[in-house]
Amino acid sequence: MKKIMILIATFFNIGKFPIAPGTLASFVTTIIVFLFNYTFNPNPIVMVFATLIVFFGGIIPAKITEDYYNEKDPHLIVIDEVSGQMTALLFIPAILSIKGISVYILGFFIFRFFDIIKPPPVKQADMIKGGFGIMFDDILAGLYTLGLLHLILTIL
Repeated sequence: MKKIMILIATFFNIGKFPIAPGTLASFVTTIIVFLFNYTFNPNPIVMVFATLIVFFGGIIPAKITEDYYNEKDPHLIVIDEVSGQMTALLFIPAILSIKGISVYILGFFIFRFFDIIKPPPVKQADMIKGGFGIMFDDILAGLYTLGLLHLILTIL
C-alpha cells in the first residue's frame, strides 16, 4: 500500500526525475489538461471536480511519502504541482491554434513562477505541516495563476 501512495505522490514516478521534477510534473499536467479539454471539451464543472479529486486524493499519499522519506515536503512529491497546475488552467478553453496553445504555455510559466516565488499567502501555506500543507500552497499558487491568466485574457 505504501508503494501505491508513493506512486501517487510522485505522479507515477515523475517526481523521481533528477532535474526539476516539479516543473516536469507541471509541464506534463499542462499537456494532459490541454489534450483532455481539446478532445472532450468537458463542462468546466468536470475539470473543477477532477482538480478537487487530485487535491484531496493527494493529501494522504503526500503525507505518507513525506513520512517515508523523513523529510518535510521532499522534492519527489509532485502531486501538489499537478493539482496546482490543474487549478491554474481551470476555465481555459483548448483551441488548437498558436494562440490557444500559447495560453496553456503562459499558464504553465505563470504557475511555476508563483509556485517558486511563493507570494503571500502561498509562503505561509507552505509552512503548514503534513499532506494538506504540501498540497495547499500549490492550490493557492494555482489560484494566483488562474486570476492573472484570466485577467490577461480579458485585457487581450
